[in-house]
Amino acid sequence: MPVKPDVLVACLCADWCGACREYKSRFEQAQAAFSSARFLWVDIEDQADWVDPIEVENFPSILVTVDGEPRFFGTVLPHLETLERLIKAQIDAPTAPALRDPQVRALAQRLLAAAEA
Repeated sequence: MPVKPDVLVACLCADWCGACREYKSRFEQAQAAFSSARFLWVDIEDQADWVDPIEVENFPSILVTVDGEPRFFGTVLPHLETLERLIKAQIDAPTAPALRDPQVRALAQRLLAAAEA
């Protein structure tokens, strides 16, 4: 039986953002659909120390890690289907190359630590 990869899905949003507030319930629906993955909702202002020095300018921004390695970081359409396809694509390709940007890699490590706390 194949081992499931360790997946973290983090949504970087802001409380003042109307699109983010609307997206939160969809994010929670995706969490229910991918029960083996860890999900983390990050308010870029309340948890600025997790996000800095990365500037998040567009919402929602999603970070997906697989086995501790960042695989996707960027803005997505605020649709449940889009998020679910993105997560499934990362789970189905566990050996895909990780992102190399050192700031994104550092962000992934901070968010993984926060998700474990």
